[in-house]
Amino acid sequence: MAESAGQVRSVPQGSAVALTEVYDTALLDLDGVVYAGPHAIEHAVESLERARAAGMRLAYVTNNASRPPRVVAQHLSELGVPAEPADVINSAQAAARLVSEKVPAGSRVLVVGGAGLVEALQERGLVPVRSLAEDPVAVAQGYDPSVGWTDLAEASYAVGRGLPWVASNTDLSIPTARGIAPGNGTLVAAVSAATGVMPEVAGKPLPPMHRETVLRTGAKRPLVVGDRLDTDIEGAFNGGVDSLLVFTGVTTPELLLAAPVQHRPTYLSDDLRGLLEPQPVVAALGGGRFGCGGWEAGVDGGALTLDGTGERIDALRALCAAAWTWADANGAAPEAAKALAALPAVR
Repeated sequence: MAESAGQVRSVPQGSAVALTEVYDTALLDLDGVVYAGPHAIEHAVESLERARAAGMRLAYVTNNASRPPRVVAQHLSELGVPAEPADVINSAQAAARLVSEKVPAGSRVLVVGGAGLVEALQERGLVPVRSLAEDPVAVAQGYDPSVGWTDLAEASYAVGRGLPWVASNTDLSIPTARGIAPGNGTLVAAVSAATGVMPEVAGKPLPPMHRETVLRTGAKRPLVVGDRLDTDIEGAFNGGVDSLLVFTGVTTPELLLAAPVQHRPTYLSDDLRGLLEPQPVVAALGGGRFGCGGWEAGVDGGALTLDGTGERIDALRALCAAAWTWADANGAAPEAAKALAALPAVR
């Protein structure tokens, strides 16, 4: 069921039954999966309600360190997805655990971020401060829309003096209600550019976040659900667990078809309704061609081809099988422009 870390996946996997029957816990990303800004993503609320009713535990695992779990849980409940603070695991918690392993209890830590990071540090018995003048012994940095030049400068001064530096995550972008905006990775890059130092990173796709998630949820058969290849899907790959990619956030078909092995999801779905459905098998047709749901995909002269009719997501499943298989055999992804142009429009 769960794949081993480092396993090469060349074809999306099928499931004869709904994923709620295969996995005990859904480890759900939030931004771009459950909501975008203050609003729920279409089909998210009803899909999660049905998944819970089917017996699947829902845990919300996010690289966004700006808000404490209680605030996120309240937001989810207001959207119609009942949640408790214990259901929310964020990169601030993983970062705080890393910091706590480096410094004695009661140590002062310079915070560049919001309330989520402050409360996570306090949970670990550490004292958040905002100025180098308060004699911190480490730096913790996480996303918050209030972070400005003064905060980044203060972090740079501290890192420049040799204080250990932990970043909650390095996502370059974050989905919002208005579109894609700069994420914590852009703010971390500013400090790194000023100091020539790279932080230790806690969040997805790195092991500290997976460890934090397992410790807090106790999941035995988890399924990672996300919209990002470089955090959610790679994090699942690194943790040796299966994943479901949804197309409600930042990943495009172009990115998916060119994905290296660590960015290839186990399953694909348009949105969270995929939790409630069997996953079709992608059939190998011979000669490097693959079929799924009325579509047939292959590679001809180094270029992907797509023929047939049916659901857009089935076409993507077939295309992924053809593209990944070709890339594994040839060391490079095939040209995809013509096949992508043949995809039906998003409905």
